[in-house]
Amino acid sequence: GSAIQRIASCPVKEVIVTDTIPVTNNKKLDKITVLPIAPLLGEAIHRIHTGLSVGAMFEQ
Repeated sequence: GSAIQRIASCPVKEVIVTDTIPVTNNKKLDKITVLPIAPLLGEAIHRIHTGLSVGAMFEQ
C-alpha cells in the first residue's frame, strides 16, 4: 500500500522490523530489515522461568 511507497521514497536509510507479522515479497524493500524475534522471546522465557533478570538482556 501507500506505506511501502512512503518508505521507499523517504530519506531514511533503513527500517528495522520484527518477523511477528510476515512481510510479503511484494512489500519487501532493500530499506526494510526483518529481524527474527524467536531468540529474544526464548531467552526472555528462559530468564523468567529461572528467575534471572529480563532487563539485563537489553544492557548487553
